[in-house]
Amino acid sequence: MLRIEQLSYEIKGHRVLKDISLQVRKGEVVALLGANGAGKSTLMRLISGELKATSGNIMLLEKCIDKYDNKTLARGRAMLSQQHAINMAYTAKELVVMGRYPHFQSSPSAQDWKIVEETMAICGVTDFADRVYLSLSGGEQQRVQLARVLSQLWDNPDALLLLDEPISALDLHYQQKVLSIAKSLSRLGFMVLVILHDINMASLYADRIIMLKNGRKWLDGTPNEVLNSKNIYSIFSVESLISIDSHSLKPHILFKEMRVDPQFFNPSLRPCPNPENSQSLHYTPINEK
Repeated sequence: MLRIEQLSYEIKGHRVLKDISLQVRKGEVVALLGANGAGKSTLMRLISGELKATSGNIMLLEKCIDKYDNKTLARGRAMLSQQHAINMAYTAKELVVMGRYPHFQSSPSAQDWKIVEETMAICGVTDFADRVYLSLSGGEQQRVQLARVLSQLWDNPDALLLLDEPISALDLHYQQKVLSIAKSLSRLGFMVLVILHDINMASLYADRIIMLKNGRKWLDGTPNEVLNSKNIYSIFSVESLISIDSHSLKPHILFKEMRVDPQFFNPSLRPCPNPENSQSLHYTPINEK
């Protein structure tokens, strides 16, 4: 189990996170939702060890993460970040095998290479294993990085998998594929914590949803418990309609159109009828006759 107790993070006198407490159990996918600046990525960076908390505790398998040696922790916790600073001409396969570094001394074993091949296959990157990583598209790079992270934990069912917006650069097929992989791994015992912006994807694939607002934990429960119009408006300031999908029995969110009067922020334009659609408007300068 991952257990976080009264976690706070402060930078230059500003409290980014305030008294966060939560749990992620073995066999569970937990989605973090919240508006930009709510503290989601900061929380993930604290759990990954990239940042140090101002106060509070992070416990992994009933042991404070500060008490683990780096190699042991690397075998049981891995994070897929939003950004990856790669400047050298590594091939996709060379990057994926880096995920096995905590598992061997001088060179990968046959088992290490087997895991690399398995994770590349499940992420759909085998076909460009020998291509230079920097030549790949953004979505292809994201999948290579996912294969690297998975290879790091592949043979440890007690592992913690941290995914920070893992589907942001992916097409619809691989958005579903990545979350399906995460959910399948959780069913083998993995703990999965994932940041998502797509609420419907969170509803479909997460066992629990935690919503953050202004650096605090606002809501924590199953999709059916927390995904309603009131809560969504409270967190995101958008109006929505909720229905229950007849197949998944999970909430499906339909967002209402947001309309902004352009004259509110650009008074130099005035609305004119669009001849192709009498109900829509386009805008021309006020001084145009």
